[in-house]
Amino acid sequence: MTHGMLRGAVSILPLAFGAALYGFAFGLLAAQVGFPWWGVGLMSASVHAGSSQIVAVEQLAATGTVLGAVLAGVALNLRYVGIVASLADVLDGLPLRVRLIAIHITGDENWALTMAERAKSPDVGAAFLMGSGLVMISVWTASTALGAVIGAVLPDLERFGLGFAFTAAFIAMARGLWRGRSRALPWAVAAGATIAAISLGAPRAYGIVAGALCGLVAISLMRRTRAAAP
Repeated sequence: MTHGMLRGAVSILPLAFGAALYGFAFGLLAAQVGFPWWGVGLMSASVHAGSSQIVAVEQLAATGTVLGAVLAGVALNLRYVGIVASLADVLDGLPLRVRLIAIHITGDENWALTMAERAKSPDVGAAFLMGSGLVMISVWTASTALGAVIGAVLPDLERFGLGFAFTAAFIAMARGLWRGRSRALPWAVAAGATIAAISLGAPRAYGIVAGALCGLVAISLMRRTRAAAP
């Protein structure tokens, strides 16, 4: 178990470095819209979902609407339903408490790395997942909190375009989830629904929710069509 965790912790370091960069940027801007450093750190440790945190901060800063921020965060993280389901074999046989901890510290990066390593070597399992996950959640929490500490004493950074770090992070995450042109339809439906909702005057958070739901419907219809095909 210890060897597997160490292997996972070392293997995830390059990805953790990348997460630390946009985690630091997130902390800087979160502090500048009123979040205390300890609040940012607590959010990172308890939520551990960068996309949800970014949307929540932007939504609260723009409108002060908590419900919209929560809904947008939930929509962005619906993918975790599939991620958790894919871990059934990896976590099989572990005590419930350990499984819950493993699920909490699982993010896009360490899940993808674990699945890739498991495809090459079936002995890669829960220890690798947890070792890499502990590094990711530690680095993310520390980098966001540090960014918030520094952001609280700096001038307005939005005018320097630092907010683009969020957009860049989303682009990077989307690129990592891309599975080829055969899966392009749900992406197009989600993007179209989001743009349409925002164009009609809906808040951006609700536009994201609408796009995510429409994308899920498109995926469901595609799967049913393929299953019914001879």
